[in-house]
Amino acid sequence: MVLAPAGSAAAGPAGRFAGVELGGTKVVVTLADGLDIVERHSLPTTNPGDTLGAAVDMLAAWDAQAPLAAIGIASFGPIRLDPAAADYGTMLATTKPGWAGAGVVAAFASRFDCPVALDTDVNGAGIAEAALGAGQGCRTIVYLTIGTGVGGGVIVDGWPAPGRFHPEIGHLRLRRADGDGFAGTCSFHGDCIEGLISGPALRARFGRDPATVDPVDPAWDMVASDLAELFAALMLTLSPDRIVVGGSVALGQPDLVARATRLAGETLATYIGDYDVAALSCIIGPPMLGHDAGPLGSILLAIRASQCGTPGVTTGLRSAALRDSRG
Repeated sequence: MVLAPAGSAAAGPAGRFAGVELGGTKVVVTLADGLDIVERHSLPTTNPGDTLGAAVDMLAAWDAQAPLAAIGIASFGPIRLDPAAADYGTMLATTKPGWAGAGVVAAFASRFDCPVALDTDVNGAGIAEAALGAGQGCRTIVYLTIGTGVGGGVIVDGWPAPGRFHPEIGHLRLRRADGDGFAGTCSFHGDCIEGLISGPALRARFGRDPATVDPVDPAWDMVASDLAELFAALMLTLSPDRIVVGGSVALGQPDLVARATRLAGETLATYIGDYDVAALSCIIGPPMLGHDAGPLGSILLAIRASQCGTPGVTTGLRSAALRDSRG
C-alpha cells in the first residue's frame, strides 16, 4: 500500500520503518519500505507484558531480515511525552486496567538500536490525515476518535500542537441536555464526554450493543446533544479548519455525527454566523484514510524521527524541525 506518490510533499526517505499503533482494544504493527506498507498485523491488547512483548518480537523478526531505520509508536494514554521527564514513555493513570506505569518506550528502546518516536494514537492519526488525508491543505485540524474511548489530537501546520501535556479532549465535562439523567461511565469523571459517548458508555446507556439501536431511535437524541456540545467547544476554543471524526462508534454511526453537526451549527450560528450548519458540514467529516489513519500515523512518526535524527516524541521532533527552518 503506497501512502503518497513518489516525489510528493509527503514522500519520505528510503528505508524500513516500523509503526506500532497501541490502542485500548488492539495493537496494529506495521512495516513499511519508505512510504509503502509491506506488512501489517493486528494483536489484541491484553496486559502490558504480553502485548508489548508480542509487538517487540514481531519488530525483531523484521529487524533481523534488514535493520529498521526507526520506529514510531502511537499510543493510547495518558502517557508521558516529555523526553526530559524521568518517566518518559510511561503510561500514567488510565482507564485501561493494568496499564498504569507500563514502560511503553522502554520496551522498544531497550531492544532496538534506532530512533523510537512516541506520540498519542490520536496525534498519530491526525498527522496522517493532515499529510495524506482529509486535513490536506488545512493549517489546523482536530482528529477525534470515538470508539473504546474518546480522544482528540490537535495538529497545527502538520505537527501536534505543543503543550505541557497532550490534550485529553475526551475528558472534557460539557453542558448536558435537559432531562438526561445518565450518570456516565468514566471511572475518573463519570459524565465527561468519554463517559457519555464512547462505545462502553453507549452500551451502558442503551443496555445493549449500540450497533443494534436504530439510528432514528430517540435514544440517540441525548448522545447527539453531547457530541454537538463537543463540536461547539472545539470550534469556539480552537477554530480548526477541519474536524476529522474517526473511531468505531463514529464510523459505525454516521447519522449520529451528522445530527450532532447540525445541532452544533444551529447553536453556534446565533453567535458566529460563519459556523452555521452549512459551514460545519464542510468542516466536520470522516477520515479520508479510514481505519488506516492510525497505522499510517505511526509510520510517519518513524519517518520523522529518522529525518530529524532524533529519538523521542513529536514535540521534540517539531522543535528540531523549527530550528532547522530558522537556520
